[in-house]
Amino acid sequence: MAKAQQPLLYVFLAIPVTYLVALIGFPVFYNLVMSVQDVNLGNISSMIRPFIGLDNYREVIADPSFRKVFINSILFVGVNVVAQIVIGLSVALFFSREFPGAGLLRGLLLAAWMLPALVVGALWKWIFATEYGLANAALTSLGLVDAGVHWLSDPRIALTSVTIANIWFGMPFSMILIAAALIAIPRELYEAAALDGAGAVARFRYITLPSLTATLLAVACLVTIYTMRAFDLIYAMTQGGPLDASNVLPLLSYQFSFQQFKFGIGSAIGTFSFVIVFVVALVYVRTLKKEAVS
Repeated sequence: MAKAQQPLLYVFLAIPVTYLVALIGFPVFYNLVMSVQDVNLGNISSMIRPFIGLDNYREVIADPSFRKVFINSILFVGVNVVAQIVIGLSVALFFSREFPGAGLLRGLLLAAWMLPALVVGALWKWIFATEYGLANAALTSLGLVDAGVHWLSDPRIALTSVTIANIWFGMPFSMILIAAALIAIPRELYEAAALDGAGAVARFRYITLPSLTATLLAVACLVTIYTMRAFDLIYAMTQGGPLDASNVLPLLSYQFSFQQFKFGIGSAIGTFSFVIVFVVALVYVRTLKKEAVS
């Protein structure tokens, strides 16, 4: 590279670095600082606050609601990862075949994914409404239930309801990534396998799945990161209720910070979420490096 181009390279590098430091690095650092301080409405505007070390973390871990919400978050993320990959792979395989209207259907799926999460939450809140919801109307007309199911107000199924909604919302993202990887698989491999007498199941098992391993791992990491940040959709549907049955870590952090005004505890909960997302992000980056080397 010519020496005259080096200053321009530094300028182009400085722009994204400055953006990351200002909009990502500083908020993360500030959250970590607040998590070891006693921050309330009386001193939040001051930069001088009592340092309490790990007391916020101890209080969070000892809180029964945190333990319940942490388990909810693990279940919510785990089911979303498995379901979005399985359904996304199935839909991607379906659309990998040429048929009339395939492009239109793919576009409709992506259009659903591009909707704001609050809009999707409001839509699914209407679908799961007890009295006039589409889900209960369909189940009643089919004779599967005698009375309306309390999808969002029953603690036993509230988490299931928001999980279904989030799977529907996030699945098109997984599908489009997997579909792109399917296109990259050489058609010659399938043709050779077909000539050797391999059936559809054998071709999927010995050609498709091995070729998609890195992509599926990357998709699992991305779905985990996005699902760990889920807030808008759950807030629109249940606000974490009833009795924290559908609550997750980002929403619990919001509740402590902006409803109970315990900003230090809210920051500590946010730190737990950040650590999980950071570890998964490292796995995702390593997956990308391995895929690039191979």
